[in-house]
Amino acid sequence: MGKYFGTDGFRGEANCSLTAERAFQVGRFLGWYYTRQKETQGEALPARIVIGKDTRKSSYMLEYALVSGAVASGADVYMLHVTTTPSVAYVTRVDSFDCGIMISASHNPYYDNGIKLINSAGEKMDDETIGLIEAFLDGSCTAFGQTWTELPLARREHVGRTVDYVSGRNRYIGYLISLGLYSFRGMRIGLDCANGSSWNIAKSVFDALGAKTFVINAEPDGFNINQDAGSTHIEGLRRYVVENQLDVGFAYDGDADRCLCVDEKGNVLSGDHILYICGKYMKERGRLLTNTIVTTVMSNFGLYKALDAAGIGYVKTAVGDKYVYEYMTQNGCRLGGEQSGHIIFSEYATTGDGILTSLKLMEVMLARKQRCSELCEGLSIYPQVLENIRVKDRDAAQADADVQAAVQSASEKLGEGGRILVRPSGTEPLIRVMAEAESEEVCRSLVDGIIAVIRAKGHAAQ
Repeated sequence: MGKYFGTDGFRGEANCSLTAERAFQVGRFLGWYYTRQKETQGEALPARIVIGKDTRKSSYMLEYALVSGAVASGADVYMLHVTTTPSVAYVTRVDSFDCGIMISASHNPYYDNGIKLINSAGEKMDDETIGLIEAFLDGSCTAFGQTWTELPLARREHVGRTVDYVSGRNRYIGYLISLGLYSFRGMRIGLDCANGSSWNIAKSVFDALGAKTFVINAEPDGFNINQDAGSTHIEGLRRYVVENQLDVGFAYDGDADRCLCVDEKGNVLSGDHILYICGKYMKERGRLLTNTIVTTVMSNFGLYKALDAAGIGYVKTAVGDKYVYEYMTQNGCRLGGEQSGHIIFSEYATTGDGILTSLKLMEVMLARKQRCSELCEGLSIYPQVLENIRVKDRDAAQADADVQAAVQSASEKLGEGGRILVRPSGTEPLIRVMAEAESEEVCRSLVDGIIAVIRAKGHAAQ
């Protein structure tokens, strides 16, 4: 992780760590860097950058700052307006943009925001380019054979322009509809849009495929994104599905790059359930290339036992869909993801896509002619307790000898009957403490013990 950019972009509280001035500088660099790159390749054309945002009030401030910076550097900026992260990745790739920008803090509360950068292939921006941006934010960077403390402003006819590009978002909607292999007619489907990016996209897709669609949390006001809604607060959708006798429900996060599912009985299907269901289905149809599912260290023990029984291989990466996708592309894997609901189908997308994930789950249900609750047969999830503790310094807390001793002691108590995982958040000043065991009581005891040591050593933030 860099100084400003973590595992999922430049994220922080709006107008605190993430200001309009910082956004302007990021826009300035990107507009200059990609225009200059074209010049070195003999192209006398401005950089083309596409930008989208979620429904936070601060997204407008950051959008205008980014656009101003990029246009001042000579780039043309195409504006998708409120849209999802995967739609920005899709449009960047298929419409040959030099890069894409998504303004979102994903599942974080409304007062946070973030800048996610996407390369021309629709993938998360590479670390080398991120490093140049960070160096520029700190005063100087070395690129194209020289050191730059200031960047030249575009002049006269070279000043960039903005283009309303809502048509790009509409094409993305059409693409999702085209992936529906079966009619959803007769299916009663609930969608929780988290008052976020999917509010004006998801229903259109399911309606077009013939579903009777029921939507909650699709009235964004700038402040209610993720508030008691979406994939991080799925209790409301669970009640809604059962009370309205729906066949299935899908919950997205603020920028709709993740999806969790609720079956007709109100049970929650995590990303691990989705990987198991889709992995088995793809294997049976010869579409699980390399016979390997890419997971992260956060995936459940129960998933691995079920995959072993199904004859499906798996690997574990660091947490972050960026790392999952990197492994997938390097090794030709078709399916990967996180327990939190970032699921990547590399045949169709370059990033986690919540709406796409829900469509692929519908495909399995309809192909098998089974209810959602029946798809998880053979998978038994271990009880898991995950607690986040806000700390002053993530690295110092995790490196503390007493904290490490507490983690080692907990691991020895579990033996092969579970596991302990303590790791820093990639986007917030948090330490995440997770335990898996055969009972929730054991998990809770071990997690509480480790957190008590973190507090006792003075690492907890006030």
